[in-house]
This record gives sequence, structure tokens and C-alpha cells, in this order.
Amino acid sequence: MSGQKEMNIGVTGMTCSACSARIEKVLNKMDGVEANVNLTMEKATIKYNEEQVEPHQITEKIEKLGYGVQTEKLELDIQGMTCSACSTRIQKVLSKMKGVQEASINLTTETGTLQYEPGIVSVEEIIEKIKKLGYDAEIKKDREEQKNQKEEEIKRKKTKLWISILLSLPLLYTMIGHMPWDIGLPVPSIFMNPWFQFALATPVQFYIGAPFYSGAFRALSNKSANMDVLVALGTSAAYFYSLVEAVRWQINPGYTPELYFETSAVLITLILVGKLFETLAKGRTTKALTKLLNLQAKEATILKNGKEEQIPVDEVQVGDVLIVKPGEKIPVDGKIIKGRTSIDESMITGESIPVEKHFQDTVIGSTINKNGTIHMEAERVGKDTALAGIVKIVEEAQGSKAPIQRTADVISGIFVPIVVGIALLTFIVWFFFAAPGNLPQALEAAIAVLVIACPCALGLATPTSIMVGTGKGAEQGILFKGGEYLEGTQQIDTILLDKTGTVTKGKPSVTDFKAFHTDDESLLMYVASSERSSEHPLAEAIVQYGERNEVLMKETSHFEAIPGYGIKAVVDEKSVLIGTRKLMEQEGIAYQEYEEVISDLENEGKTAMFIAVNSQLEGYIAVADTVKETSKQAIREWKEFGIDVYMVTGDNKRTAEAIASQVGIEGVFAEVLPEEKAEKVKELQKSGRKVAMVGDGINDAPSLATADIGVAIGTGSDVAIETADITLIGGDLENLTKAIQLSRKTMKNIKQNLFWALAYNSAGIPVAAVGLLAPWVAGAAMAFSSVSVVSNSLRLKRVKL
Repeated sequence: MSGQKEMNIGVTGMTCSACSARIEKVLNKMDGVEANVNLTMEKATIKYNEEQVEPHQITEKIEKLGYGVQTEKLELDIQGMTCSACSTRIQKVLSKMKGVQEASINLTTETGTLQYEPGIVSVEEIIEKIKKLGYDAEIKKDREEQKNQKEEEIKRKKTKLWISILLSLPLLYTMIGHMPWDIGLPVPSIFMNPWFQFALATPVQFYIGAPFYSGAFRALSNKSANMDVLVALGTSAAYFYSLVEAVRWQINPGYTPELYFETSAVLITLILVGKLFETLAKGRTTKALTKLLNLQAKEATILKNGKEEQIPVDEVQVGDVLIVKPGEKIPVDGKIIKGRTSIDESMITGESIPVEKHFQDTVIGSTINKNGTIHMEAERVGKDTALAGIVKIVEEAQGSKAPIQRTADVISGIFVPIVVGIALLTFIVWFFFAAPGNLPQALEAAIAVLVIACPCALGLATPTSIMVGTGKGAEQGILFKGGEYLEGTQQIDTILLDKTGTVTKGKPSVTDFKAFHTDDESLLMYVASSERSSEHPLAEAIVQYGERNEVLMKETSHFEAIPGYGIKAVVDEKSVLIGTRKLMEQEGIAYQEYEEVISDLENEGKTAMFIAVNSQLEGYIAVADTVKETSKQAIREWKEFGIDVYMVTGDNKRTAEAIASQVGIEGVFAEVLPEEKAEKVKELQKSGRKVAMVGDGINDAPSLATADIGVAIGTGSDVAIETADITLIGGDLENLTKAIQLSRKTMKNIKQNLFWALAYNSAGIPVAAVGLLAPWVAGAAMAFSSVSVVSNSLRLKRVKL
């Protein structure tokens, strides 16, 4: 049948066969549609007649039924963009394509990121649409290819620049001959010959300057205008006017021509200088990403059939047993299955002190093994490693747009046509009123207006700062998932902290231990030996305390756990009791003398237990989830920023308030169920607050998603990290302080860039219009403005956090 097509689309939100049957039924009622919906595969296979129905109508129908249509992410490399008007134009056109839900085009990185519906629009159609606009596009290459392409591009630009300089220098020298005063430098007569100047200027105009013409043609054919239009108009006016003057001189040898060949050639050369500096500077904005990539291990030592073998790290597979010797990098993420060591994790966590690791501890790829040979089992390889995840987040953040950039894009989009209008008006005023009939004077003023107004600096103002800011954050162990979160963080006025694993370490440890009658070591032997048979988290903390104090543990001949009370054990033929007051009372052991000490420990949020050996009270031990060393300092700093701090926890009120008082938090939400945490965020938001939620667990995911800015502790669960907008890799709350400072400084930097870019254009246009700016000076100033904006953005690399 004519017009018959087929598409396969993913459908989300179906929970049972009634869902798939409903979608199928509704779609099949549409004219020209035959649908088959598979619940298990979450796919819909749809045959439709394109003469009767359009694909987007089908997906809209599915969405109206309350289900989602799966989209895919497409990343493209785009060549040929010269200013923000280009990127704005491509983004605008792609966003209007049926099947494209979202498009973001980044001029600085020369990339595009799209969310599209594969059943409605294909990758080929998207690329073809970009090519019709006059640009080149292809699916994003790997980093090595991109690097090689960039190096080739810089090489080509340098070659063209040198050709342009060599051809333009004699023309620049002729400007001395045009000076109204004699400065005594000889100007060879050949330099003043119109045809000699024509021979030098023509290759610059049409070979070196070809990209400006092709860019202008693309823009105008798509009913828009960009920087290329301004440059092509300005240089062409100077070149062709000079050509007409040369012909008049040829016809009438006594005629003195007004030549502007040097204006067009020098202008193109200066713009090329600016573009080269801009490309080199933009390369420096991705330095943080390159630094991260260079951290990756290149090789791994694999254990196969009892033999060691060196293989490239790319060939490591999940389950492989690897050997890592002192001084070597951990090749991939995994766990230790033999040996113990200390590992320098500073490149991932920012923590300078090496971390002790032993059996079953996790290790992170690219960190450095310091002092022991270990055997490890590979658990995450390739794109699944922690480092690969960090690189991906940084790349996506650098390619994303902050809301403030959209303002700059809108300004750039309307700026060029206005400038062309001002240039035309300038020409008319000069030619008909200010200097009637003086074509050279009118032309020079109009060209200067066109050149000085190029909005390159405006287009670079935001993305370069975002790139440097996110890169700087990555170096500090702070991962922003997008430019909008880097911008949004500085607006936070309230921080809501989860307690366990966020304010505290999330792992109980012994805080107090006291022996009444014997030495600490002897009593600790009985306690640690007894608790070794228990599976309780508090018991694990006590056993680890014993190991750290190098206590020789003995086997228990009897063990009994008494839920809610404690434990009974027999060690070295002595009965041991460890537990609550109730356990002591039950066993007839007097403890009242130390009641006050235990109460004080409990008021500090600790779990305190008495210890009795052979029915004699011998001491006490207290265990608590201790506060992170940096929590108090971080909270104090947030308060100095004017931010209100609250804590939310499922713990009882007494424990919660004890922890809160230790770190200086006044507002506490205690005994809050996991599902209620998001409600607490909403309550704060309803009072007009901008809330950042900080958490580390699966139960924090809903509240992280609800908050204005969700902040995940990098040592926490994958679900929390996936949901959050910012990840603090090392779990240090002081990194959130740095994130706020970085956000504030980045936004300040962006505003500086936008102000100077706009102020420069606004001030330069009237100066050029009244004839006080030679076109070549305007060209130099325009090139300098772009470089200065990028240079100002690069200052962020040096800020102290």
C-alpha cells in the first residue's frame, strides 16, 4: 500500500497486560494504524499510513493515555559553527523537528546533545537536517579521534594564518603611505600599485576568507545572520570598492585611487589570529578532563592458570583475578581477595591520607597501591568504572547549557540583523549628510561598525566559564551533572542533611572503653572475643576496635545473643556478659555506681554497655556512629554564607539532637520515615526556600530528586548518586562548601564576561559609526574581545576554594 510505514518505539509505564491491551486498542482505532504492543519487551510495533497519520500523533496518543515514549540520547560532533548565532540556529531548527524532544548545541565544544524518539526520527534524518543548514555533523568520535582532529584543525589554522600574514604584511606597510603625515619610512612604489595590492589581497579574500563566505551563505539561505555575514559584508565592501578604484586608475592613469585592499586583508588576518587564540584557549578549558583521562592505568597483571600475564586494561573482564604490586595503579574497580595494603585514593576522593585496605574491601580503578601486593577480583571494567563515570558526568556537564546562556543566545540571535541595519544607516548618514558623496569615508565607517559588533565574545561568555567551572569542580572531587546545577547551587539558602553516612561516618565505632579492676587490654580480650561470634553491627565495631589494639582473641566455648539485652559468652573458661542495665539486673549484678556515667554517654547519642566477667562488673564500652571530622567545620561555613542548616533522620529524637548539637545544627527532623523525607523538602520549599538535600542512601533518592539541588555523597549508594545533581566523591561535606563557592565564582565570572561583551559592543558601535575607528583597528579589537572573554573564564582554574 502506498504510504505504508513501520516504526518500533519503546513504551514506559506499563504494569500489566491491561496496560498494553489499552494502548493497542486505542492506537488501532486511529485511521491507518495497526499496532501490536508487547508488555514484556515494553515495545510497540506500529504500521501506519503516512498519508493518514503522522508519527508524532501516535506518540502523543500514547502519552495522553498516561504512558511514556522512550527516548534515546544522541551526541554529535558539529563542524562549521563560527559564532553563537550558528549554534542558536541549529538548536532552534532541531528542536522543531518531529521526534526531537530536546536539543542542546554547544559552540565551545562544537558538539550537540539531543533526546529523540527513534521510532519517529532517525539519526540520519537529524544529521541530514544539520547538513541542509550548511554545517557538517557526525556521531561523536572517541576522544583519541577528537584529539587528532583538533590537532589537525589547529595545524590548518596556523598554516592559513601564516599565508595570510605573509600576504598582508606588505599591504599593512602600504598603510604608511596613506598616513596624512610623513614618518620618514620608505614605501617602494610597487607597494602602491593597485594591481600589486590586488594580487596580494585576492588570495586572502577568497582562499583564506572562504569560510566566512560559506558561513554567510549558509546563514542567509536559512534566513538568519551570524558573525560570518558581518565579516563577509565588511571585507567584501572594502575589497570590491578597491577593485573598482583599480579599474578606474587603469582607464585613467592620472587618477589617484582610494584603495582599501589592506583593510580587507588585514581584517581577515586579525580575525584568524583571534580564532586561533580562541581555539587554543578553548583547548585549555578541557584540561581537567584530560587530566582525569591520563589517570587511567594502561596495563593490568592478570593471574591465569597460576601464571602472571600483562594485558591492556581494556581487555580486563569482570571476574578476572588481578595482581597489583606496590607503586602500581589499580587497573579497574573491584575487591581485594588476598593481601592487605594502603591505597592513595586522593585522585578520586581528594583525601590525601592513604586508606588501609584488606580482605573484601573495595578498591577503585586508577588509585595507587602504596605498600602491599594484593590480589583483587575485577567487578567493574571499561565504561562502568568509577573514573569512567566521573569522566562521563564532567563531559555532559561541560556540554550542557546553564539557563543564563539561553539569554545570551537570544541576544546573539537578534544582534546581527540589528548591526547590519546600523551599518547601513551609518553608510547613508555619512554618504548623504556627514560627508556628501564621500564614498570611501562612508564605506570605512560602515565596515568598522560591521566588524566591531561581531558577537563572538557574547557567544563564548557562558560556555567557556561553565566548562572551566565543571572541570575545576572535578579536580576538587565535585561532580556537577550539568551547567544548570552549577548555576543553581549559588541560589541555595537552605541545606537539609541526612544524618547517617552524611553528617556521621555511617559506620559504628567504639568511642569509650573503661576497665574498672584490670588493665584495658585484658578486659578488651574478653569483650572482643565474645563479640566475634555476634552478627550485630555494634559487635563488628567492637571486634574491629580489638583488632586495631592488636588484642589476641580467643575462641568462645559458649555464645548466646539475648535480643534487646546483649550477649552471654564463655571465653577462656570465664563467663562474660555485655549489655544493658536490664541484663545486669537480670543477672543480679550491681551497676548503680556507674549509672550517671552511662546516662551521660547516652545523652551524647552513644550506645553504652556494661561488661561483667564471672558475675563481677568490670567496665563499660560505648559505641556510636561518629561524626565525620569535617562536618562541624562545613556547617559553620554554610552558616557564614547565610544558609540555614537542618538535619533529617529516622533515629530517635535524643540521639538525633545529640549528634546535631555536636556539629552546630539547631533544626532537627527526627523519627522521619524514608518516604517522609521528600515531604520535609517540600515543606521547606513551600516557605519559599531554595533547598539542597544531601544524602547517601537509597532511601534518600526521593528527597534528592525533590530538592532544588540534590547532593549525593560519593561513598553512598549508586541510586542516590544517579538521582542527585551534584556528587561529592570523597563524602567530605566541606566539598559542598567548595561547590557553593565555585558556583558563586563561576556565575560572577559569567556575568563579568556578559557585561564586558555587551559593553564592548555597545561602546564600540557608536565610536565606529562616527568614523573614529579604522576597520583594521576594529578587527583587532573584535579579535581581542573574544580572547579576553576566554582568558577571563580561564581565571577560574586558579581560584582558591
